[in-house]
Amino acid sequence: MIRPLNDYVLLEVEPTEKKVGSIILTSSNDKKKTHIARVVAVGEGKLKDGKREPIALNVGDKVVYREYSTTEYEEDEKKYLLVQAEDILAVVE
Repeated sequence: MIRPLNDYVLLEVEPTEKKVGSIILTSSNDKKKTHIARVVAVGEGKLKDGKREPIALNVGDKVVYREYSTTEYEEDEKKYLLVQAEDILAVVE
C-alpha cells in the first residue's frame, strides 16, 4: 500500500459492475462514471507558513472527486486514485 504525502488523498474506486459466476452484469446507468470513491489514506496536510493545514477527511469517507484531477494506481487487482484534497468536492453521507 502507498502512503499519500502532503495534501494528497488515496481513494479506492468502488466497482460499478457485478459478477455472477463468470458473467459480468452492468446496467446502462453504470456506463457513466460516478466519480465517487472511498478514502483509504490521507496525507498529513499542506505545508503553509511552516505549519501543516490538516485535511478535513477521514479514512472510510465516501467522497465525490473532480473528474480529471487524479493519478491512477493499481495494486492486487484493486484500482486506487491519488488526488489532491482541494479536488475532492463533497463527502457523501
